[in-house]
Amino acid sequence: MSPTSTRPYAEVFRLTEAAYADGEVTLGYAFDDGPPMVERIRFPGAPARVPVGREQAFAQALRLLHGIAGVSYYKALVPERIEFAGTQPDPALADLLNETYLHGLGEFAHQNGLDLRARIRFPRDAAAAPAAAELGLPRRALVPIGGGKDSLVSIETLKQAGEAFAVVWIGRSDLIRACAQATGQPLLNIDRAIAPELFELNRQGAWNGHIPVTAINSAILVLAALLYGYDEIVFSNEASASVGNFSENELDINHQWSKSLRFESLFADYLQAHVAADLGYYSLLRPLSELAVTERFARLTRYHSLFSSCNRNFRILGARPSSRWCGECPKCRFVFLALAPFMSKPALLAIFGRNLLDEGEQIDGFDALLEFGATKPFECVGEGRESRAALLALCERADWREDLIVQRFQQQILPRIDASALTMAPMLQPSTEHRVPERLRSLL
Repeated sequence: MSPTSTRPYAEVFRLTEAAYADGEVTLGYAFDDGPPMVERIRFPGAPARVPVGREQAFAQALRLLHGIAGVSYYKALVPERIEFAGTQPDPALADLLNETYLHGLGEFAHQNGLDLRARIRFPRDAAAAPAAAELGLPRRALVPIGGGKDSLVSIETLKQAGEAFAVVWIGRSDLIRACAQATGQPLLNIDRAIAPELFELNRQGAWNGHIPVTAINSAILVLAALLYGYDEIVFSNEASASVGNFSENELDINHQWSKSLRFESLFADYLQAHVAADLGYYSLLRPLSELAVTERFARLTRYHSLFSSCNRNFRILGARPSSRWCGECPKCRFVFLALAPFMSKPALLAIFGRNLLDEGEQIDGFDALLEFGATKPFECVGEGRESRAALLALCERADWREDLIVQRFQQQILPRIDASALTMAPMLQPSTEHRVPERLRSLL
């Protein structure tokens, strides 16, 4: 954090320039007066120039992306000042960036012992951004897919509703591509190339950790919607994503902050106020708990041999598991547990290739999911009460109740917790806290 530290150091993080030409966005960043770091995002088949009538909206969306994507670089050195080389953010954008960096880096700051509250202060222009106009965007949606259960539930729900949409993903992943192709929908794969200088900084000992990836992907998809012509961006974040891991220094530390209803609302409101008045952004699964999502996914058997929620499959660097499920991470444990009440045991074991609920080395990991003597893991998993409800349901199943983790829950944990709030039925009902359009609510 200082020039005497062994880590790389900078006083200023600079957002230098952002441009679009011939289907490619370039985003420039620098520390102090150092060399530029340039990120490149490629939109295949996009027009060489921004479509006529969308220029102002695109320029505003590009400023939004430039600011949000900068979080990947800012966190390497966490300088005390943030500067823009060109146009300063409008007040609403500065507020959005401040909150996205502060809360989106909450887990990163906690794990590195940092307090970023006095550092994350974006400059701002005195004038508000112009009000967004309606652009007459075509009536169709972009639906991001990540290879896991949630987006596949959204996709099949939208099919049922007869909605027009394309399935989109960012980056290169054979696993995601296979899932996307299985949907039978139009496909769009956007390529994102992070500046190589960032990886060099990491090798030199720069700060590293979790960033709000969903916020970055959301901003990328805004540009895609304007370039290709879509009037909705439909994510698949459920209600559980809004529940943080714990509070620290009066901040809610939430691994899934950029998947939360708070971020969704901030982002969607900014888009419609200052980018395009007819561009919608929402999560279709927001009314549902993780258990409600897995109940629906259990019926989508065509995807059971294709999907994976194990994040080790999606590392930028480092080794990946030899199969779709490592069986050793919080995501694997949670998806296994959440699906178990809604599937036959042989069908679930066929997906994972092993029984995670009958392995002694998994005890501590399941205790974390249950929030029993531990905090919820820094992963995209459901609430502790959902994991407890799932295990309680398995205690009533003859095919599961002899397994080690289930037996331990019934004998050692259940007598020490309040089981009255663990009835599963209410957790399977949609909530009223969401931004889902009226036309789709009856499908959830």
